[in-house]
Amino acid sequence: MSLSQTPPPRSEDAAKVAASAGTSPGEETRAVTLRGNKFDSRDIFQSVREIIIAHGEDTYRLRLTAQNKLILTK
Repeated sequence: MSLSQTPPPRSEDAAKVAASAGTSPGEETRAVTLRGNKFDSRDIFQSVREIIIAHGEDTYRLRLTAQNKLILTK
């Protein structure tokens, strides 16, 4: 299963879409390939060292350390 990239929203809808998605206008959208219930962390940490995860009303940070370890914090 592959999460597909979505085309950028029209400029008048960008703020509304960003607010509902928990992102701000101009942030990039990337595709991540799932194989069963797994994906490769290299796919999500291609150009960043930290990922923000929205889970219900909570926000978590998944960070890649200099020692190549993952740290999840609330």
